[in-house]
Amino acid sequence: MKDEKIINDNKYSASSIKVLEGLDAVRKRPAMYIGSTSTTGLHHLVYEVVDNSVDEALGGYCNHIKVKIHTDGSCSVEDNGRGIPVGIHPTEKVSAAQVVLTKLHAGGKFDKDSYKYSGGLHGVGVSVVNALSSKLEVIIWTNGKEYQQFYEHGGHPVEPLKEIGKTDKQGTYVRFHPDASIFEDTNLNFETLSSRLRELAFLNKKLKIDIKDERINEENSFYYEGGIASFVKHINAKKNPIFDDVIEFHKEDDVYVVDFACQYNDGYAEQTYSFVNNIRTIEGGTHEAGFRSALTKSINRFAQKHDLLKDGPLSSDDVREGFVGVLSVKIPEPQFEGQTKTKLGNSEIKGVVDSWLYSFFDTYFEENPNIARKVAQKSLLAQQARSAAKRARELTRRKNVLESAVLPGKLADCSDADPSKTELYIVEGDSAGGSAKQGRDRFTQAVLPLRGKIINVEKARLDKMLANNEIKDLITAIGAGIGNESFDATKARYHKIVIMTDADVDGAHIRILLLTFFFRHMKPLIEAGYLYVAQPPLYKVKLGKREQYLQTDSELEKFLFSWAQETVELKIENKILDQNNIEKLFNSILEYNTELNKASNNIELSPKNTHDLVKFLNLNDLSQKIETQELIEKLSKYFTNYKIYTEQESNIDAAMAGEEVIQKKIFITFQENKKIWQVPASFFESEETIKLLNLFKPIESLEQKVFVFKLKGKDEETEKTGALNLIDLIISSGKSIMTIQRYKGLGEMNPEQLWETTMDPERRKFLQVTIEDAIKADQWFTSLMGDEVVDRRMYIEKHAHFVKNLDI
Repeated sequence: MKDEKIINDNKYSASSIKVLEGLDAVRKRPAMYIGSTSTTGLHHLVYEVVDNSVDEALGGYCNHIKVKIHTDGSCSVEDNGRGIPVGIHPTEKVSAAQVVLTKLHAGGKFDKDSYKYSGGLHGVGVSVVNALSSKLEVIIWTNGKEYQQFYEHGGHPVEPLKEIGKTDKQGTYVRFHPDASIFEDTNLNFETLSSRLRELAFLNKKLKIDIKDERINEENSFYYEGGIASFVKHINAKKNPIFDDVIEFHKEDDVYVVDFACQYNDGYAEQTYSFVNNIRTIEGGTHEAGFRSALTKSINRFAQKHDLLKDGPLSSDDVREGFVGVLSVKIPEPQFEGQTKTKLGNSEIKGVVDSWLYSFFDTYFEENPNIARKVAQKSLLAQQARSAAKRARELTRRKNVLESAVLPGKLADCSDADPSKTELYIVEGDSAGGSAKQGRDRFTQAVLPLRGKIINVEKARLDKMLANNEIKDLITAIGAGIGNESFDATKARYHKIVIMTDADVDGAHIRILLLTFFFRHMKPLIEAGYLYVAQPPLYKVKLGKREQYLQTDSELEKFLFSWAQETVELKIENKILDQNNIEKLFNSILEYNTELNKASNNIELSPKNTHDLVKFLNLNDLSQKIETQELIEKLSKYFTNYKIYTEQESNIDAAMAGEEVIQKKIFITFQENKKIWQVPASFFESEETIKLLNLFKPIESLEQKVFVFKLKGKDEETEKTGALNLIDLIISSGKSIMTIQRYKGLGEMNPEQLWETTMDPERRKFLQVTIEDAIKADQWFTSLMGDEVVDRRMYIEKHAHFVKNLDI
């Protein structure tokens, strides 16, 4: 697609830039401007720059945006819009570009004549990004000229904006390095960014957005002719729609633009994604209230007209069971409640959306009675289930205090009533519950043992779910209610809700059942950061009188290598390695093996196959890019037992949405009889692979020379070649001398051990449950916990080779 020049009559010049305040406070209090200095805040930097480019697209000036994560960790965003104005600002007496990049709340977004629609507080964006970057570069192409300027140390210009050449391009390029002294982690996540950029491409029909990660040589390109209708198809891709068509609506007047698309599936969960000027309104707002009112009135009108209502009118919840919809409105001056811009407050838009959509639905249902009848019948079933669930829900409503009669003998509550200080541990069975109750801090830690597995809520309506005793106990203990109308996360009795299950298959199953429940019915708790998964130790290692708890296989491996440095005698070419060389070699092997496992997970390959590819690359210099066919020839000469060929995988996201396929992934397939494994062609030139190859160099000799392995003080010697064989020998030798207990159940620990390893705030490790990509999370839960056996089987087959310890 060509980068066509987009033309609009409105003047955008230095005088369009309005300045509201300076940006001195940003580096002192970054969380006020980007939410946090965690990875969420880090990614927000990219969104701010991208949103400026999208605002250009909203104004009709831009149709192509390119995002790139560079190998040095920096990120660049390029668009083909008008380019930031370069003239001297009338009051600031420096270039308008410098004003935009160094003054908070400076930008065309604050001048109504330059942008009709833009994200609520935009214009803060690029200056805040500059303030929170160690370096930033801006290049502007406008009026046939190219301009450049550099900034460093949080927004200090190195020199004024200068003209560096002539050009026929137009647009803006911003490249920034997030400041490591401010952010906890400066590693941008390709998938997280892709998710947001895909969303923006859906919302802005015919806007092409590319993203490339030079570190791993991955790229995506998003372009959707169908706009939000394609978005609905994408969300519903793993589900069973009850009708084929996506219901679409578009209307605009001189002030507002409303786009809406929806489809129903045979599930029970509602999924509504609402946006204002491309900003996701997670908490909804007045626009969502308008759409819900219109939908409820329209379906009730149809049902009443066709004599379908037997038990009174349908509620708003009834008509949204199995509903998947996207609502996108554009308004001139959005007012968001709170600093996070997640709830729209403009009262006038409610009436506009309600009126426009009610009129549309009324006509649509008259013209499509089969679709209307299916929706009405599904809503009537939901109404029946709601009535049946009413008594059960009443039982789970929390009073001022939690009566012991509600949970006899189960919940061991804590004495502190301050939710910000209290924790609820959800444990599996009475055995683990007993240890947790005895080992806990009774002042701040409550324990709720679950007897048996909870119901799979992915396959159950609310009435059936609320009939399950474990679910009822859980809802009552948390105290925040249940259901769209009555759930309130602010009423949660604990601000840390900790899933603490065993490390075996049953524990994993209970954990996923609980996560499914929280995702489907208490998602605001996850979004508030209240849900955690405990990380009890997987191993207890005893060597003589020394005992140590280890939480992962990786920690066990490190422990064994540390022991081996003191215990193993290694001979290569009849020469015994001294202590210093053994330490260096073992550290190199451990570092290589850690990266090997990481790379294997990323490309979904076994470590042995990945190691074989590294050995191939070590013998074949691929520093210069070669054609795929030449790569196949080189691989075939090395892997003589395999038939090697290429396969192409299309972008499934585009295919799901019935769109033009843009991204095509090339896979190299290795086939030996019936055994097949694949690797992305991008693996051979990624930064990750180069790093792995560099780590392989210090241990290369082990692949070529025989080594003799023995334990000090022992006579038995073993001759082998290869780093992976040496790793196996270290692990097996350590296991033969030490007592290594692999915990399968929390009940195996006594109360003191459980406190020491898992519940003590000073020493424990928790994983906080977050939702980076809500749509992907939804599809994941649908695949694993829904009715489609094929999806589940494919997932298991794809990941089975990563299983190391299978409890059967």
